[in-house]
Amino acid sequence: MRTSVVDVGSKTVRLVVSDTEGGAPLPVHTAKWRLRLSEQVTHGGPVPDRAVEDLVDAVAAADRAAARWGAAGPLAFATAVVRGAPNRHEVLRTVRDRTGVELCTLPGEVEAELTFLAARRWMGWRCGPLAILDIGGGSLEVAFGRGRLPDFAASLPLGAARLTHEYFEDEDPPSPDRVRALRRRVRHQLRDAAARIRWEGPRTAVATSRTFQQLGRLCGAAPGRHGPFVERVLSAADLRGAVDRLAALPGRGTRPAARHLRAPRRAEPGGRGGGAHRDEADRPGDGDGVPLGAARGGAAAPCGGGPFLVGGDLPAQREGVGRRGPGAAAHRRRPALTGTSTISTT
Repeated sequence: MRTSVVDVGSKTVRLVVSDTEGGAPLPVHTAKWRLRLSEQVTHGGPVPDRAVEDLVDAVAAADRAAARWGAAGPLAFATAVVRGAPNRHEVLRTVRDRTGVELCTLPGEVEAELTFLAARRWMGWRCGPLAILDIGGGSLEVAFGRGRLPDFAASLPLGAARLTHEYFEDEDPPSPDRVRALRRRVRHQLRDAAARIRWEGPRTAVATSRTFQQLGRLCGAAPGRHGPFVERVLSAADLRGAVDRLAALPGRGTRPAARHLRAPRRAEPGGRGGGAHRDEADRPGDGDGVPLGAARGGAAAPCGGGPFLVGGDLPAQREGVGRRGPGAAAHRRRPALTGTSTISTT
């Protein structure tokens, strides 16, 4: 059986078609459409008509692609940008009426719960108490648990694209004062969640999303062509070095400049590091918006690289019901969700 999932994120609309019967859910086709919704929607503002038209076209194209690959109609979700818009009900209705696809939004806490569930199913029980981090363009989801479902889940307005837009939009490069202000906000809003996770003492942490994939790749991650079963590790020391390299890039000129960045040689077969889809996330700046410039959440099967082990310091109702296809594909075996980084707390 083939399942298709559409993820409407802050930057792109992504389609993943996966074989989901009788084993680990593995992708047979992925595609994406760049809409850059976060650049068209102000914080707390409505999704403009032009963006709605682009969204309708992208979802319709994803539906056609899923049918060509023999999958049922996509299970489609929109994340923070659409979820936070005051006209979200009109947007969802327009997409449904014009494409036949029932686009849904999930509360942030449910996103965190589903991501945790998928990470647990993929990683297995051997990883012990588990923490997950999922940073997208609009929000950051955090969860912790010892069982199948999390004991603690939170969604915070700390998406990479959102913070870049709010703090760095007018300055290139940003001033030290802006950087300090951003760090104060992040530390303040992460304080309670970080304290809870430290108290719980997770054995393993899993970081999902293109943002983490890109950072892992820059720090020596095995490329996506090595597949989802390669263990990938992202260390705090390597990440600090990557931050220094990224900070030297101008914000608006990042996309061309970042293509000249190369991962360390240890990303060759057998090397450690985070994974990335070979066609997309190997190119920094194309994902959720690493302050360089979206299968996020656990609802999609893996597509490309597997998890990153990162060393160092460290339910609500959904709006709408999927029209076709089963729910999120469950992951059963290690290493981890693709689009996932595994963070070792040792």
